[in-house]
Amino acid sequence: MTELERAIEAALFAAEEPMSVDALAGFLGDAATSDVRDALAVLAETYAERGVHLVERGKRWHFETAPDLAHLLRKEKEQVRRLSRAATEVLAIIAYHEPVSRAEIESIRGVQTSGGTLDVLMEAGWVKIAGRREVPGRPTIYATTPEFLDHFGLSSRRDLPGIAELRATGLLDPVDDAFEELTAMPDEEDESEDAS
Repeated sequence: MTELERAIEAALFAAEEPMSVDALAGFLGDAATSDVRDALAVLAETYAERGVHLVERGKRWHFETAPDLAHLLRKEKEQVRRLSRAATEVLAIIAYHEPVSRAEIESIRGVQTSGGTLDVLMEAGWVKIAGRREVPGRPTIYATTPEFLDHFGLSSRRDLPGIAELRATGLLDPVDDAFEELTAMPDEEDESEDAS
């Protein structure tokens, strides 16, 4: 193990928060970011078979318990947080379209979104205010957080499932069927009008 790998290991172990490559490079006396990236890759591979893993979530690195051993460290029962259907829809829209305003969320959903829904997602730490859109009225825009990526085990938003993956799991079938029914109805009415 090189001195740089040892230094990175020590820095991440002692850090209160996950650290980016740039933050690590600066912390270690302006080490080259390419060297830090290479050392992180080696360390991640070294820890892959151990009880803790070195992982990257949202471009920040930290140690976490190996998923197959997490149950050993739990002392109390986790409270399952169930999101309402509206909150789930809003979270998905923000994740796939961020940064997005409340009006854009409502336009995609086709219904009004309660402020409480966004509050629940922000309280969970999965959504944050990302600024204001530079348009008249300057609406607030929302984006996902590194905690969202961490909770769902994603390295980045690119790891979100695509349409093909969602369709393969059967999640899009009811939507497709409903859409086909809606588009078929006007055609049938037009045919009946033409016949008369």
